[in-house]
Amino acid sequence: MLATTGLARLQPPKNEIVRLYAPDTVERAKLQSTLRTLAGERIELPLVIDGREVATGRLEAAVMPHTHRHVLADAHLAEAAEVQAAVEAARRARHDWAATPWEERAAIFLRAADLLAGPWRDRLNAATMLGQSKTAHQAEIDSAAELIDFWRFNVDYMRRLLEEQPLSSPGVWNRVDYRPLEGFVYAATPFNFTAIAGNLPTAPALMGNTVIWKPSANAKYSAHFTMALLREAGLPDGVINLVYGDGAAIAAQLLADPDLAGVHFTGSTEVFRGMLRTVGQQIDRYRTFPRIVGETGGKNFILAHPSADLAALATAVIRGAFEYQGQKCSAASRLFVPASLWPSLRERLCDEIGTIAVGAVDDFRTFMGAVIDERAWTKHMAAFARARQAAFTRILAGGTGDRTDGYFVQPTLIVTEDVNSALMVDEFFGPIVTAYVYPDRDFESILRIIDRQGAYGLTGAVFATERQPIALAMAGLRQAAGNFYVNDKPTGAVVGQQPFGGARASGTNDKAGSIWNLIRWLSPRAIKETFTPPHDYRYPSML
Repeated sequence: MLATTGLARLQPPKNEIVRLYAPDTVERAKLQSTLRTLAGERIELPLVIDGREVATGRLEAAVMPHTHRHVLADAHLAEAAEVQAAVEAARRARHDWAATPWEERAAIFLRAADLLAGPWRDRLNAATMLGQSKTAHQAEIDSAAELIDFWRFNVDYMRRLLEEQPLSSPGVWNRVDYRPLEGFVYAATPFNFTAIAGNLPTAPALMGNTVIWKPSANAKYSAHFTMALLREAGLPDGVINLVYGDGAAIAAQLLADPDLAGVHFTGSTEVFRGMLRTVGQQIDRYRTFPRIVGETGGKNFILAHPSADLAALATAVIRGAFEYQGQKCSAASRLFVPASLWPSLRERLCDEIGTIAVGAVDDFRTFMGAVIDERAWTKHMAAFARARQAAFTRILAGGTGDRTDGYFVQPTLIVTEDVNSALMVDEFFGPIVTAYVYPDRDFESILRIIDRQGAYGLTGAVFATERQPIALAMAGLRQAAGNFYVNDKPTGAVVGQQPFGGARASGTNDKAGSIWNLIRWLSPRAIKETFTPPHDYRYPSML
């Protein structure tokens, strides 16, 4: 490939404007039309290996969670032979892709962003709504705005990284060669965010790596459209290879390959721990030490001080706990409320929860769709049964579900007197928030409880109108959340504004959508060139 001369100047990235889909607007009518079109089709989802669509004949249905008898597509599943073919394709593509000038790689993903902002927007939003039961608003901020932001901001971050160069002394030229990793990257992506599923394979690819992408079984449908968009944008064959199939089997095969150079993962904490164990046990077989980047679970908190704004607090709880059925790793699931505020907050929350519309997402009045599948629905019903039997615990709102037509779970508010109960510690990944009421005077003690409680450290929020408690919370909860919010819900991180990720059992905190994530997909080489090298080994001190 011909390398052009001159340093390309990029347009500074800006966050994509979120469409509102208000009644009687053209944008709403177009999205509704696309929903009807996609829902009226039953398509096949082939693997994409080395740029070829591969049909295996081993099929698995992709259904609507809110209308689970409706099959959207039939996905072809990979087994060992197809996975190995994907590895070989990544190997073949690696040299040419690594040698491709950064501007050429950037152009592909900038074009992908523009395609998504324009002709692909309704299609990917509709696919996300139908296949993952997201409302129009939730799909728009995810599969449109956030994914566009990932692709545009990542290009700018790459440029900034490449500009980071060392000093040179007289007679010496020092520079850094930012190499991709030596091998392939395995991207394992979740069902809950189309943007995350799009970013995890493309961030390493942008930096010159080749990738095997295994999406969640419950997000095959949107992954199909994302891959089609990338191919239209000009992604070369073999750079990203898309495979569906048994997650454990595919992971075992890829993690055993000597050319595994990295893992980019979002999903459950236990699955990630298993990956780390496997890599550690097999560390002697790899050509290089694999880069393991993971964003996992959360048990995220909202802490209210007695001075908190009641209306703002209630709104944050409802949006933070119940948007997208609570199926966000950042969702609010534990609430700490001072006794003086609790009666008013309880009444307000119960009243508001009673107004929440739960149903099919093609009705734009819906606030909550269905949980992702029957397994998730059953898990929630079991949690409600345990809550009813638990001492010192009451379900104040919700606590029911219906799977007749879709996997619907009602938004649920629980109060407990046991601060260490499973409801306050375990991640349920659904529309459940549990409140613990503390004496007003114990605010500082509650900080210590939150910090020490449970294994996670992803997101959290504090609500107060007084400045001192905010400062105390900022200091006392410094390690308790990788994304910390003051007087706002603990969800909704925006690329370029709040780089996302947490530590402890919530992941490696490599901050998706930031320069810190992209550096993980590079292996810098320091180069020193001496123009007039010495000709005598002796130093002046030896004379």
